[in-house]
Amino acid sequence: MVNSKAIKGILFDKDGTLFDYNATWMPLNHQAALLAARGDQGLADELMVFGGWLREPNTVSAGSLLAAHTNFEIAEAWASRLDDWSTEDLCEGITEIFNTSGIESAAPVTDLSLFLNQLRNLNFTLGVATSDSEISAHAMLKHFDCDTLFEYIAGYDSGYGSKPGPGMVNAFCETTGLDLSEVIVVGDNHHDMEMGANAGVAFSVGVLTGTSTREDLSVHTSYVLDDITGIPDLLADMAV
Repeated sequence: MVNSKAIKGILFDKDGTLFDYNATWMPLNHQAALLAARGDQGLADELMVFGGWLREPNTVSAGSLLAAHTNFEIAEAWASRLDDWSTEDLCEGITEIFNTSGIESAAPVTDLSLFLNQLRNLNFTLGVATSDSEISAHAMLKHFDCDTLFEYIAGYDSGYGSKPGPGMVNAFCETTGLDLSEVIVVGDNHHDMEMGANAGVAFSVGVLTGTSTREDLSVHTSYVLDDITGIPDLLADMAV
C-alpha cells in the first residue's frame, strides 16, 4: 500500500494534462503538417494520418507519433516520407509553429494558477516534464501566470533525455532535493506512466484530458482521474 502522506512532489506532463490536448494541439498539428507538405493539403492529411490522426472526431490515437513524441521525432518521421526536408530544418519549422501559435490555442483544463497555488498551499513541490520544447513550455505556462509556481520545467531538449526515459524525473529530484519515493508523475499517456515506472517514483496518475482512454491508462496505473483537479482528493483518500 502506497503511503500518500509521504508524497511531497508532483511532476506533471504538460499537454493533455495541464492543457486539454484536442483543443490545444489539434490546430497546431494541422499547421505543422501543412508546413511539412509545403501547402499541399492532401499530403498534409497523409502526414497527419501517419502521425496517428483520426479524422473523426479530429483527434490522435493514444501513444501515436503526434500524441506522445517530441518535435524532433515528429520531424524525423515526416521527413523520412518527404523529399525536400531535412529532419533538422523541419524540426525548426515545427518548433517555431508550436512556440508561436501554442499560446494562442492553449486551453487549460482548469484555472491553473488557482489550482497550482492550492497544491503549493498543501506543501507540494511542483514540476513539469514535457515532450514539447522547454521554451514553449515556459511561454505557455507564463501566459497563464503559473510558470513561477513550478520549481522545475523541462522539455525534450533540456538535456535530460525524452520520455519514457527516467531522465526528466531524476533531474526533478536532483533540482528539488526530493527522493523518488516522495514523487508522483501525472500524465495522459503511456509514455508518462512508463517514465514514472522507469524512474521508480511512488506511483503515477493518469488523466483523461489527453489522448488516452481510461482503459489505456489502467494498464499502467491503478489511479486514473477525469482531470488534475482530482489529485488533492485522491491523495487525501489514500491517506485515510
